[in-house]
Amino acid sequence: MGIYLNPQSELLKSAMQSEIYIDKSLILKELNKMINTENRFICVSRPRRFGKSMASDLICAYYGKTSDALPLFEKLKIYKDECFNAHFGKYNVIKLDINGLYRNKKDIPIITKINKKVVAEIQEAFPTLGIENDDTLDEAMLTVYAKTGEQFVIVMDEYDVLIREEVADEVFMPYLEFLNGLFKNRNLKPAIAMAYLTGILPIVRDKVESKLNEFMEFTMYEAANFSEFVGFTKDEVKSLCNRYSMDYSECLRWYDGYRLTKEISVCNPKSVVMAMMQRNYISHWSNTGSYENIKDYVEYDFDGTRKDVETMLGGGKVKVNVLSFLNTKKCFKDKDDVFTYLIHLGYLTYDKYTKECFIPNFEVREQWVLALKNNKNYAQTLKMINESEKLLKETLNGNAEYVAAALKEAHSRQTSPLTYNDEATFQSAIGLAFFRANDYYTVIKELPSGDGYADLAFIPVNPKDPALIIELKSSTSTAQGAIEQIKQKNYKQVLRNYSGNMVLVGIKYHPNTHEHECVIERIVY
Repeated sequence: MGIYLNPQSELLKSAMQSEIYIDKSLILKELNKMINTENRFICVSRPRRFGKSMASDLICAYYGKTSDALPLFEKLKIYKDECFNAHFGKYNVIKLDINGLYRNKKDIPIITKINKKVVAEIQEAFPTLGIENDDTLDEAMLTVYAKTGEQFVIVMDEYDVLIREEVADEVFMPYLEFLNGLFKNRNLKPAIAMAYLTGILPIVRDKVESKLNEFMEFTMYEAANFSEFVGFTKDEVKSLCNRYSMDYSECLRWYDGYRLTKEISVCNPKSVVMAMMQRNYISHWSNTGSYENIKDYVEYDFDGTRKDVETMLGGGKVKVNVLSFLNTKKCFKDKDDVFTYLIHLGYLTYDKYTKECFIPNFEVREQWVLALKNNKNYAQTLKMINESEKLLKETLNGNAEYVAAALKEAHSRQTSPLTYNDEATFQSAIGLAFFRANDYYTVIKELPSGDGYADLAFIPVNPKDPALIIELKSSTSTAQGAIEQIKQKNYKQVLRNYSGNMVLVGIKYHPNTHEHECVIERIVY
């Protein structure tokens, strides 16, 4: 057993011994359907801290010829599945951490390190096959397969680090040739039972794609049958919240929102674990300077970028074409490329059914505010955010005149003449104007009641705070008419578990004069 060839299962063992370990071993059931098929070349891209390396450790321990893995798997879900024995311990696993290899002894070319270190371990494992010291990795693998029939599983973690680091061509081109030697060699293909690549970015669609064009890709906008393994599902989060006596709804508000299918939306797994361990819901990305990743790319001032960012900060969604991005940091052509890149990084999420992106949760929203802090293009946006605390206070105090003026300004800023009467756009403008309400409320657009929908509902995190219901009307009604419409809807039934006061806000706006009227009424039910 070596470091690169059939490594021991210490990393999986360490993970399973942690206080919190979520069993994601059924990912192996999905992989077992693909091994030794035409679909055996797999590239899985995920944001950082979404468990890519833990999945790699699990895969290595399962498929590799290790001596210590079985007791670990006896505790996991996959052990009870009928497919377990079909592939357990049947392959020579080669595990390559490209990030570690790249950063260790940078004066030595990365491919030189791989060939030297991995081939040496293959020689030691197969001493009688005549593998030479100067053989490349693909040559050594081909010798093993030709003389023994034994196959390999290649697990390559952070395959894209050289792309993300934008290394010089003298470093990058040998890496491309290495990929070419592994995955485009038709003689070698029968020797590879499966190749599993992970990275933050999907396969780059210029120089790299030709080397990896046989790989099936599973991304943050098309995770397919791997969706439930991307992060923590709601059932897994609920179980943890029960175990640690933490508020489940608040956990979802902070870390959920990565929508992968109609049924599956996942939470950031690392953030959930940290929240449970620390017994506190805070941003666990903030201590890593993650907002810099947003800051660098919203500075691309493509047409419409600022308006769309403001819409998403207000809780809205924007259309995005995720198919045009070349999956590289070097060539951003338009805002679609910027937003698609941020989807891959986890700072936006994507609804593949509506083809829209949006900010997934409260944790990430705070990173966006940090990222825009010193950006002159967003000075007015930050001014609105900074004033949103006062707007909330004046609303709860019943200051209808102040609220009408503030929402008129937000409405005008967030819309164009073509979108001024679009209710969804006005909803997003209100969401941005009330930005800091997210500190105290869960904001829901189109909250269903017994007899219709509220335009905006603010459900308090603390039940002692009043709920807020906002109804919008154009010139066909009045602000008081909006209040009456709220009363006609059965919100008491919808909010039956809420015991505080309710503040009703009726807004009327005039499409022609752009004047806004507001009526505020507090009720106890």
